[in-house]
Amino acid sequence: MSYSSEKKELVEFLGMHLEKRTSISPLAARIQALMILSPSKGNSFDEIVTFTEASKSSVSSNLNLLIQMKIVEYFTIPGDRKRYFRASQDHLCIKLKEYLEHVKEEILIVNRINAFNERHNKITYKRHENVGGLFQEFLESQKEIIETTLSKMQQNLKPKNTQ
Repeated sequence: MSYSSEKKELVEFLGMHLEKRTSISPLAARIQALMILSPSKGNSFDEIVTFTEASKSSVSSNLNLLIQMKIVEYFTIPGDRKRYFRASQDHLCIKLKEYLEHVKEEILIVNRINAFNERHNKITYKRHENVGGLFQEFLESQKEIIETTLSKMQQNLKPKNTQ
């Protein structure tokens, strides 16, 4: 199977971003990028080895890591002994849920800081109340946006009734 130079460039670009953002190995990041850019039919193990030009053991280790992280899933095709790999259908939902938990934690922290400053640093709080309040509003709006987006995504991932 041949791959376009455009796809190779985009896998490299996206892989570097994923590596930096998620702190996974460069190979795992590039495999994840390949899965994101591949059709839902998936890629066989051999196709991933060929594309990444990495050893079979390295690809296997990194695929197992991505499967454990629920970033990649595998499936089989009846009559075909190979396993095929693709980006997890619900990976983006999982990432948004993680981000939502982060935002909720930030909201709790900001609320506690604002309450503390209001009680113990009254002069500073009155002078800077707007900044803490604005940040709190920002976080609350982020929380709402994430919750709405998650709800929509989960609706789209539900199997459609075929009646």
